[in-house]
Amino acid sequence: MTHDLKIRPATITDVPEIVAMLADDPLGATRESPDDLAPYLEAFERVASDPRQHLVMARLDGKPAGTLQLMIIHGLARRGAIRAQIESVRVHRGLRGRGLGSELIRWAIEAAREAGAGIVQLTSDASRTEAHRFYERLGFVNSHAGFKLQLGK
Repeated sequence: MTHDLKIRPATITDVPEIVAMLADDPLGATRESPDDLAPYLEAFERVASDPRQHLVMARLDGKPAGTLQLMIIHGLARRGAIRAQIESVRVHRGLRGRGLGSELIRWAIEAAREAGAGIVQLTSDASRTEAHRFYERLGFVNSHAGFKLQLGK
């Protein structure tokens, strides 16, 4: 376990580093645009102003190590259960394989528990088979099929 990893709420100054991590893989390279930060800065303001959204930055020795977004979702299903959705999990390329992703996910699970969530869920692109094994090792069950519909942009 990495004890010197610091996980904290992301700030607007973290946005370029977060976007770089989002873009640094085969899927992200096709859908992220680190050369134009304007849409990311606008999105950050929306996320930061919503108390049910938690965008975090992990730093190791002061350097960017990882990020994820945790969303708390209130609903009626499951007797009014609160859900937590984990999205955009990334570990910096040079730090993968050191347990940082596990620490990020454990942080998210604990934050979800503190928010009253009864279930934590996430999606992972079907092509990310290594990520699927990672989540299963952490106790997640591949229990549903996911569907998406692009609405433009």
